Amino acid sequence: MRIPFALPGPEGRAFDVVGVGQNSVDFVAVAATYPAPNSKQRLEQFVRLPGGQIATAMLACARLGWRARYIGSFGDDDLGRLARESLTRGGVDISAACTVPGASNHLAVILVDAHSGDRTVLWHRDPTLRLNPDVPEAAIVAGRLLLVDCDDIAAAAVAARVARRARMPTMVDVEEVRPGIKELLQQIDVIIAAQAFPTSLTGYLDTGRALEAMAREHRAAVVCVTLGKDGSLARCGGREIRTRPFAVECIDSTGAGDAFRGGFAAACFRWPAGEVEDVLSYANAVAALNCRALGASGGLPTEDEVDQLLQARPAI
Repeated sequence: MRIPFALPGPEGRAFDVVGVGQNSVDFVAVAATYPAPNSKQRLEQFVRLPGGQIATAMLACARLGWRARYIGSFGDDDLGRLARESLTRGGVDISAACTVPGASNHLAVILVDAHSGDRTVLWHRDPTLRLNPDVPEAAIVAGRLLLVDCDDIAAAAVAARVARRARMPTMVDVEEVRPGIKELLQQIDVIIAAQAFPTSLTGYLDTGRALEAMAREHRAAVVCVTLGKDGSLARCGGREIRTRPFAVECIDSTGAGDAFRGGFAAACFRWPAGEVEDVLSYANAVAALNCRALGASGGLPTEDEVDQLLQARPAI
């Protein structure tokens, strides 16, 4: 099935992808086993690493060879500086982002099970980091595709409307039902949801039926849910598409979903008239490879690494 939306050409566009939303600094704690309540154990590792949904997806796109811009809010503390520097080092433009005076940067404490790579996330966000809904229009339409998250739904909705007026496809990274979410989804061409979201939104326990209801109500060209070790499930053109995962040694699953979204965007740029099935396979490969190292962006692959995994086809 062909990709069901058209991307603008690169001519006159300074960027391929523009991301509006969260950045973070993650304190990653690796434990030999997941701790029981009221217990103590030695940490295997403890590191401070950059993260955040949209920041990680933009780094993934840049790593895969595409021109990426990040729009969001940084704190003016040491963590904010680390977050900014990680993006600029990774080749992501942050000229349209802002630093909020007196604010502490978004942070997360991530507990990783060394045996499985599964993680639990505890986060804190300074309320003054909230994005102004008046996102500069020129900063958005400089791209060919827009990705937003749901940290600041009002800003995301404004950005999506601006993008659609400029005939840019829109994508969303959505994890939970919040006020205003349905209005935002009406402005989105590609909905990529966390595993629990379709059921939470629609009430249907069956994921396939929940995706069908989402596609019908919101008229998105692609509705997809990431399923971790089980790959992904998508709905496009009235068809259900199940994509198998790729077998890699999982060190840390943090950021796998964010890498998936970056990989989905990158595949659309690479094959603008390609098959949705190939785009989904590429996104799953990017997500799997990102699990090779600690942190949200520690294992982000190059295009050659993704191609090697796809050609080897170690799918399960």
